[in-house]
Amino acid sequence: MSTSTPSRLPGRTGPAEWAEQLWNAVSVADERAATAVVARALDEGVGPESVLLDVIAVVQARVGVEWAANRIGVAQEHAATAINERAVAALGTHPAARATPSGRRITVACADGEWHALPARLLAEVLKLRGWQVDYLGAQVPAPHLIAHLHTTHAEAVALSGSIATRLPTAHAAITACQAIGVPVLAGGAAFGPEGRYATLLGADAWAPDARTAADLLARGPLPRPNPDHQQLDDLPHLADQEYTLVTRNSDSLVRAVFTALHDAFPAVRSYDDLQRERTAQDLAHIVEFLATALYLGDEELFTGFVTWTARILTARAVPAQSLPPALDLLAHELKDFPRAVRLLGCAAHALTAGTATTAPTATDRTGTDHPVTDQPTAGKPA
Repeated sequence: MSTSTPSRLPGRTGPAEWAEQLWNAVSVADERAATAVVARALDEGVGPESVLLDVIAVVQARVGVEWAANRIGVAQEHAATAINERAVAALGTHPAARATPSGRRITVACADGEWHALPARLLAEVLKLRGWQVDYLGAQVPAPHLIAHLHTTHAEAVALSGSIATRLPTAHAAITACQAIGVPVLAGGAAFGPEGRYATLLGADAWAPDARTAADLLARGPLPRPNPDHQQLDDLPHLADQEYTLVTRNSDSLVRAVFTALHDAFPAVRSYDDLQRERTAQDLAHIVEFLATALYLGDEELFTGFVTWTARILTARAVPAQSLPPALDLLAHELKDFPRAVRLLGCAAHALTAGTATTAPTATDRTGTDHPVTDQPTAGKPA
């Protein structure tokens, strides 16, 4: 029996054309039209898996591109994502989505703190189409709740999804917790980095770059049983220096100190209105959060990539990014007793001043997401 669904009937409209039609509906927040596009595609013979991955997923990626280029706002991005989720739900009720049960069971979940659930939902639906019994737990699943669920369902594996790199510490906790009870973990999503570099670093049992590849990998047979004694420090011995822990624990005070000092280091801040001040503080918080994640992973490129990505996002919005280098310098001063943090901040500041942040932003870059990293960075002036 084939492990994948058919593509489409000869002579019919292809996935690219259907994706364009879906985009036309999604971009104007027309949910009725969007679900009608999905239904018509299925009625005309496009396979449901292709509709999920070559139509809906393609449109969702375009949403990220349009947001990064400042052609749509955050509210439009949220509306588009919600409509795509409704399109996925509509597909699941179509007669073409019926599948023959395979007798295999898997749990699909997002790491704790990860609210971008659509990639995980797409994988869950693809696996259902291939006959799996799927326990889809959705966004932001704390590790203890995930483990409690596994104890009651006896799934053969967990597919753990992450889109935002700052959720990798909680993903790591989930990976080791699942392995401790003998359940292997397949990691996926942009958070795990190019070629799954962070999935490997964090000891996941397998990685896949997309839902189709993940489903194909699982179709080959059960994943190898994990080492139940796998511990987080086994993967990241540098955590013994406590820099990650201390930066995370003191993140609020770091943001306050840098925000206060920024008034002198970057005098333009003094003229900010209340909204701009609030968003500046939020941006500083995101910088500290990515710094902490880079300290956790021991990965310089992650932080440098986030900072230069932020500069490109600001540039796309015609917002000058000159406050970023002084903010990094102030953070380095506050963390002068943390050598790894100071090195990361210095590398990021050098990347900014070297002019590596002048190109137009892309949807993914090094932030580990094809969505906004936050509900903004700044609509007014930068941080």
